[in-house]
Amino acid sequence: MAGSNREALVGKITEIANRVAQREGLEVWSLELLGAGQSRILRIFIDKPEGVSLADCETVSHQVGAILDEENFIPGDSYQLEVSSPGVERKLYRPEHFTRFAGKKARLALREPVENQRRWDGVLAGYEDGCVVLETGVDKAIRVRMEQIEKANLKFEW
Repeated sequence: MAGSNREALVGKITEIANRVAQREGLEVWSLELLGAGQSRILRIFIDKPEGVSLADCETVSHQVGAILDEENFIPGDSYQLEVSSPGVERKLYRPEHFTRFAGKKARLALREPVENQRRWDGVLAGYEDGCVVLETGVDKAIRVRMEQIEKANLKFEW
C-alpha cells in the first residue's frame, strides 16, 4: 500500500475510532496500522481520565471492528485488531498530551542535539508557544518544537 493511500486509510479509521470512542466517553490516544497483506495489525490505544477497563477495550474493539468489516475498510479481508490502554509509559504525540501531563516525568529523544544532547529526562512543564517545555534540573529547562521530537514518552518510576 502506497504511503499516501495508507495515510488516507489511517485517517478514515481514526475518524471511525474517534466517533466510537467519544460515544463511549473515551479518547483515542493513538492509532497504528502496521504490516501488510495477511499480517496487518491495527492497534488502537484508548484513554479516559479514570483509566481504561477491559470492558472499554472490548466495546471499542467490537464497534470499530464491526464498522470496518461491514464497510470493508481494510482491503484484503485480513487484519488483527488490538485495542488497549496507552499504558503508564505512554508515548506522547500531540501538544495536548504534553499539556495534560505537565508535572509528570518524561523522556524526550530529539532528531538533533540541544546543548550537545539528543536524549533528555525531566519533568514536563507543558506546551507553550509551539514548544514542549521540559524541566531538566533546578532552574533549568529546554524548549523544543514538536518537529524536533523523534520520540517522547512518560517515564514511570517503578
